[in-house]
Amino acid sequence: MKILFVIDTFYTNNNGTSISAQRYASELRKRGHEVRILTANHSPEADADIYSVHFFRFPIFQPLLDKHNFYFAKYWGKYTTETIHAAVEWADIVHCFLPFALEKRAERYCEQIGKPCTAAAHLQPESITANILGLHKVGWVTHLFYLWFRRIIFDRVQHVHCPSQFMANEVKSHGFKAKLHPISNGIQDPFIEAGKRNIAGNRTETYDEYKGKILLLMVGRLTREKGQELIMRAVPYSKYADRIQLVFAGHGPMQKHYEKVGEMLPLKPQFVYLKRDELIELFSQADLYVHAADMESEAISCIEAIATGLVPVIANSSHSATTQFALDERSLFKAGDPQDLARAIDYWLDNTEERLRMEKVYQESALKYSIDNSITLFEEMLNEAIQDHEKSKH
Repeated sequence: MKILFVIDTFYTNNNGTSISAQRYASELRKRGHEVRILTANHSPEADADIYSVHFFRFPIFQPLLDKHNFYFAKYWGKYTTETIHAAVEWADIVHCFLPFALEKRAERYCEQIGKPCTAAAHLQPESITANILGLHKVGWVTHLFYLWFRRIIFDRVQHVHCPSQFMANEVKSHGFKAKLHPISNGIQDPFIEAGKRNIAGNRTETYDEYKGKILLLMVGRLTREKGQELIMRAVPYSKYADRIQLVFAGHGPMQKHYEKVGEMLPLKPQFVYLKRDELIELFSQADLYVHAADMESEAISCIEAIATGLVPVIANSSHSATTQFALDERSLFKAGDPQDLARAIDYWLDNTEERLRMEKVYQESALKYSIDNSITLFEEMLNEAIQDHEKSKH
């Protein structure tokens, strides 16, 4: 298949949707498919399979978008139109990752020339309303965003990829009529291989600075809705507060604020940005993985932590898919409650033998989220979309 991915920002390592697009493109190419990308923010190091359009600076909000490393594609003008047309004409099928103007124009051209198009429901409206408007808990505002997304693209395609069953349920509740395909974004083999080594007793201790400390780790952009501040506020309630070393892997607009909040702790939190292999080494040395986000469409970092053999402690939020990875109530805490988070952390630190037993159980539970399995399901969705498109012609 010749598959075109349409996504405003492709080359960034601080955005879950972009990272998933990168991984899917790589894995599909390994299976013999041709994959090209229609995107803005073209990286000089990018491969040749790119249709690049210019990005534009969004009035008022661009400084905030810069902090998130996100760029909207310029969707008007002769150059953009010619680029979109060339990209769509090349493809057998087009897959749109976001519900924005670039994706809208690609889908409309698919309709015009008779090409199949699918879409993905990665973006939660709450991610926009939390970071820009501060209205993520106002249900009618969220619903308006879903109506807007539907009008742009989701009501015009027959097949939609959802990164979790939670997200499929969420969009269905907001009136999505397309066939929904819950397919994990998938974890890469190195996380699974490291997990097998760790469970077998071959954990590495790459970072000497953490010896004698309790290492708690969270991965994710440093933004309000991810909950890093809640974790910091939970530490003083723990009986192990003097030994807990928090490490936050990621960057984002809240880093300076979080650094200031972290000054109250006995051991100041660390903020790092790591490559995949470095992250695996850190997972392998950590004691627990904590995921405090209020909203997630999947949270691939949590599955990666579990796959490497860590027991998770997860916020039990009604707006988050991450709760699906908790195997029982011991790995959940009341969202937004630092004292209950401390309780859950202390339980696992108090019960070392049970934690070690559950590390193996959790590691095995992550195997079903392998990227190989996800790509197979994604291929099936694309083939079904092509077949349905051909049937609709007759």
